[in-house]
Amino acid sequence: MTTISPLKWQAWLSEQHGPNKLKSLPDVTAASRQGFSGESVFIDARHSFQEILGFGGALTEAVAHTLYKLPEATREKILRDYFDPESGHGYALCRVSINSCDFALGNYACAEKDGDHALTTFNIKRDEQQIIPLLRRAMEISKGRLQILASPWSPPAWMKTNGAMNGGGRLRADCRAAWALHYVKFIQAYAAAGVPVWAITVQNEPDASQRWDSCLYSAEEERDFVRDHLGPALAKAGLGHVKIIIWDHNRDQLVHRASVVYSDPEASRYVWGSGMHWYVADKFDNVRLHHDAWPDKHLIFTEGCQECGTHLGSWAVGERYAKSIIADLNRWTEGWIDWNLLLDESGGPNHVSNLCSAPLIIETAKGIVHQHSSWWVLGHFGRTITPGSKRLLCATTHDDLEALAALRPDGRIGVVLLNATDRPRQIRIDTPDTSALLTVPSRSILSLISA
Repeated sequence: MTTISPLKWQAWLSEQHGPNKLKSLPDVTAASRQGFSGESVFIDARHSFQEILGFGGALTEAVAHTLYKLPEATREKILRDYFDPESGHGYALCRVSINSCDFALGNYACAEKDGDHALTTFNIKRDEQQIIPLLRRAMEISKGRLQILASPWSPPAWMKTNGAMNGGGRLRADCRAAWALHYVKFIQAYAAAGVPVWAITVQNEPDASQRWDSCLYSAEEERDFVRDHLGPALAKAGLGHVKIIIWDHNRDQLVHRASVVYSDPEASRYVWGSGMHWYVADKFDNVRLHHDAWPDKHLIFTEGCQECGTHLGSWAVGERYAKSIIADLNRWTEGWIDWNLLLDESGGPNHVSNLCSAPLIIETAKGIVHQHSSWWVLGHFGRTITPGSKRLLCATTHDDLEALAALRPDGRIGVVLLNATDRPRQIRIDTPDTSALLTVPSRSILSLISA
């Protein structure tokens, strides 16, 4: 077992009431434990848990369209700020949509010819215009460690019971084989374009009939589609290494849905794990229950954003991110993917006006990039808890003091602390052999890396 006794910590701070935003602070040095009876965080590197895949965001058509409105130098800086593992957030995960989603300029599909079950007309020409060039550049900047998650919002309209990509509907029984083939062709086409797909989800939000691109699956329908069509299709095509992720919807039904799929051994053997979103309810307990029931299955957060506009300037948006990331990873989640990397000043473009927030908001006419509180928060996690880190035993003494710790691949400990109260706090960081004292300002997030 690893024993690490840091005598010094490097520190970075972002705060609501002050100028510090991902600001480097003077090193925090070891202090005596004697005479201190306040709040503390205990970290023990002798006890490690799941390996962390990393953090990331989605590169939708809306993101790509907005990026290409910017000067090339600005576009390059944004990509470096997100994906560079040395000078940026070090994003290691990126989500893309299979066919259109609401954050596209309109409905589109890779195989739009009615009745083309063999998918002879399949192509990714729409993605090749802007999305794929950006993905290739992001992969270069990330030094090859970026992993791509692909999710469908809807099959082509002709494959659905309602004959439309929007408004829910279901996958037609006679189109299940063709739809499974669609995933295969998408993965193959992306690989040929220089963007290998690491994982797919079966369906984005399969329990929601939306006015935008959507498709309904019951848990039984998802189970049967994976068992009888999707899993075998990937295996036959030599793509069994591509991970299959079920659910891809809110935490509230995470355990319900997983139980149906994992109770079928044939379906379960194809499934890597479950994906989740944060809408409707927090239900963090369900994340731990999922791991307790199926410890061999993986957990990944696949989407979250602040709905209903940009909320630019709101500190509460960043706190929502921090609370969710800490709670999810402390309950066995392995990766955490934000929704859109950036959006324009309206919170779009979105072809059904489902406008939302993003870490970067762009005034496209002026080329101005606004950093949201969620940008700084994601930076604390991405720069501190690097891919390949292992979560460590980390306990706090107070309900409203939240912390996450991990042992990084470089052998150092990374810690992120959230103070979501209106008071500054004196905190002692304890390991089995050392302690350090620091002040955490009100409404702030602070990250530490052992020196």
